[in-house]
Amino acid sequence: MEEQYTNYTPQDFKSDQEVRWCPGCGDHAILNAVIKALPEVSKELKYDMERYVFVSGIGCSSRFPYYVNTFGFHGIHGRAAAIATGVKVANPTLSVWQVSGDGDALAIGGNHFIHAVRRNIDINILLFNNQIYGLTKGQYSPTSPLGAITKTSPYGTVEHPFRPGELVIGAQGKFFARSLDVDVKLTKEILVEAAKHDGTSVVEILQNCVIFNDGAYSHITDRENREDRVIVLRHGEKMIFGKNRDKGLVLSGLSLKVVKIGEGGFTMDDILVHDAYNPNPGIHMMLANMQYPDYPVALGVIRNVKDSTYDDNVRDQVLEVMKNSKIKCVDDLLNSGDTWEL
Repeated sequence: MEEQYTNYTPQDFKSDQEVRWCPGCGDHAILNAVIKALPEVSKELKYDMERYVFVSGIGCSSRFPYYVNTFGFHGIHGRAAAIATGVKVANPTLSVWQVSGDGDALAIGGNHFIHAVRRNIDINILLFNNQIYGLTKGQYSPTSPLGAITKTSPYGTVEHPFRPGELVIGAQGKFFARSLDVDVKLTKEILVEAAKHDGTSVVEILQNCVIFNDGAYSHITDRENREDRVIVLRHGEKMIFGKNRDKGLVLSGLSLKVVKIGEGGFTMDDILVHDAYNPNPGIHMMLANMQYPDYPVALGVIRNVKDSTYDDNVRDQVLEVMKNSKIKCVDDLLNSGDTWEL
């Protein structure tokens, strides 16, 4: 008889709660991608529904646990990574998903975020990046572009923004991917890969806030120009892009360079092949940092490297200590030091 987890459908992962995001918000598409990805994750990894836990902090994205039919924890501002870490270490068999916005994860939650990445805890972090604080009505965030005019920067921000990919890889991150909210199919594909990765996976989803930052990514999301302005990376495939699939990336010295195939002496043989599994983060960092108009924006799984995880290391250490310890019970502990009779 076929196991239940092979028969799940997206409908199984929809909760009965009313989804309360603004009409047109990119969060709707991300939710759609997640509930489409979870049945495939369950089938590939043989996970029952009871293994999933969604953890969030504060923000529009942080309503997410209410909208998926799984276990969930709606935490406090910036602490989603700390809670997700505790859940995973306490019960390593769970599939833990953290949902955070760019403000929740990278401002008040920045320290928790980088250390979860550094420790390589086996959690999946979905970073909804709309470059604004949406729930609190339009203040600039850690990813708002320099000069952005917002409620708290009426003359333009004077701060340089974080680049989430650079931050993740700089914190020794082993998995980083990026998608667009409007591309549900690609987001689903990435989420399945993130779930299969053993360690911290960070998926940055470029998400539109229709109310306070509408069109932040329109230069790369509109159908007319998207194929010329983004590059979808897949391990083992050539780094080519464009409507006519005639543009590609080559290494020029220590930098990436966009070339047109068939011009300037460049052929298909010159185009780089994406190696997401390369432990050296150099090319991955350059890919994560590419920005339009000088480069296409990189989408897909940019980095996917195996390494030991925090939760596995904790388990192995505890087992080793238990194996070698002379203390096997509470009585052994109470009698392990100096004792006196009074």
